[in-house]
Amino acid sequence: MKDAKQILAAMRKKRGYVLPYHRLMAADPELLAAYDAFYSRMTLASRTLSDVEKETIWIALIVATRAKVGTLHFERARKAGMSRKAIADAVEVGAACDTWDALAFSTSRFKSENRYLKFFKSTRLVHIAAAVAQAGRRQPEAMALHLERAFRAGAKREQVAEALTYCLLHCGGPTMVEAVDCWVRTARRKRIPAPF
Repeated sequence: MKDAKQILAAMRKKRGYVLPYHRLMAADPELLAAYDAFYSRMTLASRTLSDVEKETIWIALIVATRAKVGTLHFERARKAGMSRKAIADAVEVGAACDTWDALAFSTSRFKSENRYLKFFKSTRLVHIAAAVAQAGRRQPEAMALHLERAFRAGAKREQVAEALTYCLLHCGGPTMVEAVDCWVRTARRKRIPAPF
């Protein structure tokens, strides 16, 4: 087993940074090594989504949750080949998620038409990104709406599952539990693929 300094040096080389909680975890090198392997598999390894798709989803999630520490994904997006326009489009997905609260309020109080979906291009990737962003915001109704739209647009269960795992790293276990529960309920109600 490598010592903590070696693990941290390898993490810095692989990611380009080391965060304060990585140094905190270095008190238990075995835990740090396990976490690094988990993180690497979860976010750095190629799974179902392409690098551009991953970074589109990450950007929407970090914008929707205002996570300044997550802005490293802008650089990862550029390295993945995303244009400035594509990055701006991903930002818009995260920003548009904020309209959910105001438009839901308006609809319930003033009986107006809910025009929330007009802010989103109706593509598989946009709705996956918005579902994940709304999961991170802990907005189950909005997440359910985007899950349904994503599957209608051709999303595969594996793509949505991979994308949703980003919430675990970014927002924590309780948020992930709520998001998976939302997906299970939505699958039953809307007849979309279930998470498992």
